[in-house]
Amino acid sequence: MKNEKSTATPFWRDTRVIPILLQILFVVIVVIVGTFLFTNAMTGLDRLGIKFGFDFLSNTAFFDIGEKEIEYTPKDSYFRAYLVGIVNTIKVGIAGIILASIVGVLVGISRLSNNWLVRKVSTIYVEIFRNTPLLVQIFIWYLAVILQFPKIEEEMNLGPFFISNRGTALPWFDATSGSLLWIIFSIVGLIAAVVIRSRLINKQIETGKITHPGLWSIAVFIGTLLLALLITRSAPFTLDYPSINGRLYEGGYTLTTGFQAMLLALVVYTSTYIAEIVRGGIQAVSKGQVEASKALGLKNSTTMSKVIFPQAIRIIIPPVTSQYLNLIKNSSLAMAVGFPELVYVSQTVLNQTGRAIENITLVILVYLTLSVITSIIMNIFNKKFQLVER
Repeated sequence: MKNEKSTATPFWRDTRVIPILLQILFVVIVVIVGTFLFTNAMTGLDRLGIKFGFDFLSNTAFFDIGEKEIEYTPKDSYFRAYLVGIVNTIKVGIAGIILASIVGVLVGISRLSNNWLVRKVSTIYVEIFRNTPLLVQIFIWYLAVILQFPKIEEEMNLGPFFISNRGTALPWFDATSGSLLWIIFSIVGLIAAVVIRSRLINKQIETGKITHPGLWSIAVFIGTLLLALLITRSAPFTLDYPSINGRLYEGGYTLTTGFQAMLLALVVYTSTYIAEIVRGGIQAVSKGQVEASKALGLKNSTTMSKVIFPQAIRIIIPPVTSQYLNLIKNSSLAMAVGFPELVYVSQTVLNQTGRAIENITLVILVYLTLSVITSIIMNIFNKKFQLVER
């Protein structure tokens, strides 16, 4: 009998090679389409006598920005103006994420409450604000609520706080000569407290002896702060209280009407979706866990904080990440109430320079960067809470 020669499988039929070839083909198609679109755009701009480039960013802006967290004047460049818009976007995004998370968790847990009134109120809250367009809510908060506050001459004075239709002024922190050292010591103390707590918990698990990890970690952190006080011999900050000068606030920190309206709308709107995610995550935890907690005599609050929520968080984090991304992107609607975030600044620059493609590209890149950073942080957080499989 003749030895049969084994024939090799052609690479175009190899199941290991086909996925790689398809991915390469997809990348090639994307590059070709992208190149065609870019070349077509450049040809159109040349035909209109418009050049493409970002050199305009170094030109003088010649416009003021009402609310800014960094130094800026009309004599600064467009690039500086963009930085102001980016910082404002980050400010409303971070504040919105923190507050929406707190409100969303509370409302989500309330929707499962045994108290009829709490459960119904939270349900009405979710159904009303989740089903109302965000832009409509922004206008309602701005026109029907905030602008209806008393005039600055008749402001509501709540102790050190001033509330009027020109914004809300509140006391704020002023740095001292030792503020930097206080920050350094606080960070070191926090890291040391976390490390000591982790080690004492592991020791308690190994030996079975109570090591009081919580008390020791607090003591270490407080001790670090006392050391900072001995070295700096000053407080970490002083409080700057606001006052009224004519029709303007002086001192402290002023929350403008546009920022308040945008922040309230974002928090209320996003918190309704987070609440539903939290409710679904809690309901996904096995009922046996609740029954076991009751059998051990744990209170409802202890059961929720120590048993149910730590398990539900693994389900909650991924969809909540999408809501955080939506909140950051929805902040672009702030220009409707005059809050100078990224899109507002970009529109002003566009009106002055006529560089549409460049401005749109910058806005896309900034939002893409913010979204990627948020996703990375939440993925790290998600990985920390994932179950370790053996």
